Amino acid sequence: METTPTLYTERLILRPLELADADAIQQQFPHWEVVRYLNALVPWPYPADGALTYLRDNALPAVARGEQWHWSIRLKSAPEQLIGSISLMNEQDNNRGFWLGPKWQGQGLMTEASAAVTEHWFNALGRTVLRVPKATPNISSRRLSERTGMRLIRTDEGRFVGGIFPLEVWEITGEEWWSRR
Repeated sequence: METTPTLYTERLILRPLELADADAIQQQFPHWEVVRYLNALVPWPYPADGALTYLRDNALPAVARGEQWHWSIRLKSAPEQLIGSISLMNEQDNNRGFWLGPKWQGQGLMTEASAAVTEHWFNALGRTVLRVPKATPNISSRRLSERTGMRLIRTDEGRFVGGIFPLEVWEITGEEWWSRR
């Protein structure tokens, strides 16, 4: 089983998620601008114990099985403050997901976090392709994929917290990733 390491970027610390992060997630996560384009499996309205239940029953058991890797996102300048989360999943057509608290959006932080975990996916985990689904109206997520060299490979329809939207699947191979580094 591959353990989840702490990762560092220019401005961020990506620390493996733990049960103790539940309260901080519960404060930052349940905002419409955070959840509206997430998979409809996310309960909405978000329950008072939503973060604890998710960590205890889903994320941490998947980590223990070696199927997923989850990190809290923290600024180096304020390492005690969880500002979001990013994950890698060993699922078909769904290998990376993330969210960032509204106060920290639009600052390029998710681009940094995504680069760090994508490098981990290809280098440490030895995967050959990364695929990411997203709601078509999620323009910020689409731009991140474009900036990082991903390409649109398929469109479909998906169920999201905010309703049914067109769904796009974006892809980049390890070879493409490394050629851009």
